[in-house]
Amino acid sequence: MSGESAHEWTMTIAGRAAAAVTTLPVYNPATGEVFAQAPNASAAQLDEAVGAARNAFSSWSCSSRAERRAALDAIADILEGHAVEFSALLTREQGKPLAAAETEVKAGAHWCREIARQELTDELVEESTNRRVVTRFSPLGVVGGIVPWNFPISLAIWKIAPALRAGNCIVVKPSPFTPLCALKLAELSRDRLPPGVFSVVSGSDDLGKWMTAHPGLDKIAFTGNTVTGKHVMRSAAATLKRLTLELGGNDPAIVLPDVDAKSIAPQLFWAAFRNNGQFCNATKRLYVHEDVYDDILRELVDYSRTVKVGDGAESDTQLGPLQNEPQYWKVVGYFDDCIRRGYRFAVGGEIDRTRRGWFVPVTLVDNPPEHSRIVQEEPFGPILPLLRWRDEQDVIDRANDSPFGLGASVWGHDLSVAQRIGAQLDAGTVWINEIHQYSPHQAFGGHKQSGLGCENSLHGLLEYTNTTTITLNTAVDFGRRRADRLE
Repeated sequence: MSGESAHEWTMTIAGRAAAAVTTLPVYNPATGEVFAQAPNASAAQLDEAVGAARNAFSSWSCSSRAERRAALDAIADILEGHAVEFSALLTREQGKPLAAAETEVKAGAHWCREIARQELTDELVEESTNRRVVTRFSPLGVVGGIVPWNFPISLAIWKIAPALRAGNCIVVKPSPFTPLCALKLAELSRDRLPPGVFSVVSGSDDLGKWMTAHPGLDKIAFTGNTVTGKHVMRSAAATLKRLTLELGGNDPAIVLPDVDAKSIAPQLFWAAFRNNGQFCNATKRLYVHEDVYDDILRELVDYSRTVKVGDGAESDTQLGPLQNEPQYWKVVGYFDDCIRRGYRFAVGGEIDRTRRGWFVPVTLVDNPPEHSRIVQEEPFGPILPLLRWRDEQDVIDRANDSPFGLGASVWGHDLSVAQRIGAQLDAGTVWINEIHQYSPHQAFGGHKQSGLGCENSLHGLLEYTNTTTITLNTAVDFGRRRADRLE
């Protein structure tokens, strides 16, 4: 995309462009250079956005299903009609390869269209001679959507689409590291959606704190790390906001002894290293049966050497840089800890700290201790520990021995064994012989400290509603009796 540097980026509040007194720099992670300035919203501007959303809610909450579908189709049309621009911009601000950016843009449009057609029908609880009981699903009000930097379009749409479909208005805060795609989407939506229904405000972490405490927001939908999620929960408690929290993960993958190492290696590689490991559902602990451990390790090393790491704007790049400088130094800390403790790197391990941009090499750590940081924590980068196992119950216990429970996977030829193991894993999603398969019709959420609630499917749509139960006693007609008295 050309012209980002000269583009005057504005927020969308009440359907209009809104500048800010101060701005935040936006970096290209492949170079470490600033290429744009994004608005840094004030508390007053957040108040304005929330106020506009509350004003719009009175009519939007009464909108028809057709109107809500049309709004989401309009957002999908924007993503599809400007796919080339969005993809290039996403690569430039996030760092991912252009092909991955194109996939994310297309997925955003697909999610809008599919969620637009989801239906929450009234639930008839009882219909008898004397009583009729119905439960209905009504919108909450105004939603605050807080979006991370790893999938800025997808994870924004995962909040925007169900919020609008359920009849809510939404104020979105993108990450200060990747604000531009959300700002652009809202800018292009100004003449397609009623003012105030969909707003985007960008800013620093202070903006997120203001949102979680804001009395005008009825729900916070947040994707991010667990530590921040706990802060969100504490802040939202003052007004008992509804919450959907999709938080961190330390996803285990368990490889059975009957796999073919060469054929499975590419799938295991991308399970861990998609989006450079900056992925809540990336495999972060790879448990490999001792019978195939050496073969799997060798094949992963060989495959890793075929993968090009570079600027995502280059057509043959398969892995880009880490997205931001704080994340770069966090990941470097895991490399340094492994080196200090003498763990063996099967590949990678040496970081060129003079290289321009926030690049680290794909790295495999050969069987570190179970208690080590690289096993127990979530690096959120391209460094993966491989761990040996022999006993089935032992590996299940090790996989579950984590405060996280977002996802897990099992890989093996014997489906009965794979399913038996998968059924015992404490995770919101368990994939068997595949991974990272998502759908707008498939519930996604975490167990334990990986979050609250879920996204996608009718289960996710319900999280944007209140339930109202209406009971009708049909045995008494007070109006008729009153009329009889008047006679």
